[in-house]
Amino acid sequence: MSSILTNNSAMVALQTLKSTNANLAKTQNEISTGKTIGKAMDNSAIWAISKVMESDVSGFRAVSDALSLGQSTVAVASAGAEQITNLFNEMKEKVVAATGENVDHTKIDADVTELKNQITAIISASQFNGANLLNTAGGDITVLSSLDRDASGTVTAANITVASVDFEASLDLTTIDVTSATAADTSLAAMETLIQTAVDGAAALGASAKRLNDQGDFVSKVMDAMKSGIGAMVDADMEAASARLQALQVQQQLGVQALSIANQTPQTLLSLFR
Repeated sequence: MSSILTNNSAMVALQTLKSTNANLAKTQNEISTGKTIGKAMDNSAIWAISKVMESDVSGFRAVSDALSLGQSTVAVASAGAEQITNLFNEMKEKVVAATGENVDHTKIDADVTELKNQITAIISASQFNGANLLNTAGGDITVLSSLDRDASGTVTAANITVASVDFEASLDLTTIDVTSATAADTSLAAMETLIQTAVDGAAALGASAKRLNDQGDFVSKVMDAMKSGIGAMVDADMEAASARLQALQVQQQLGVQALSIANQTPQTLLSLFR
């Protein structure tokens, strides 16, 4: 039955065209933004997960910055400790030489004094951004190392504590005396103690530096993995979107033609009254 009041064909064609236009607008939005889920209305569950992960990525960026600062601080202290160890080895040569009777103890003592002054200067200068792991005032440093999220969503900060080796207190340079052969002979044992203390301190700082470097690499990989995960959830497949766009454009053209044909149907009824 044909009717001039109700055009079922036109209504079907119109609904089909509306659906095609809606899908076309969605596909064009995916292509322009690069995201298949850009708003909560697109997929509220996935959108919420992606936003939580994005906040975690932002937090890990801050963690990475903190680790970089910690690495630099420990690297400076470690370089200072290693240099002090080398100076002690040089000082040991002077002490051993001073154990002889027919040497100029005055000149050797002057050399040892300069080495002591250099060691003291290195201890004071081995600081980064005000933090010094070689002197008493610096103390330990606490470095933000991670953000841990449990199953309930609670986030806690994890830290790495780097202990100060405090060479200022542990290295008693006054125990080294080379003013005479007897004093130098007595100072040999103290020299060995100083060297061992310096070596232990440098080794401890080296171990801390490696831990911070490893943690920095781990945090970097975690951020990369999280970014990849977020992309897998919300990023648009551009190849598929491009193909879908062309198909929808063809469907839109066909829908317009179908609607045009359906709208002409009532006109054919006029021929029945001629």
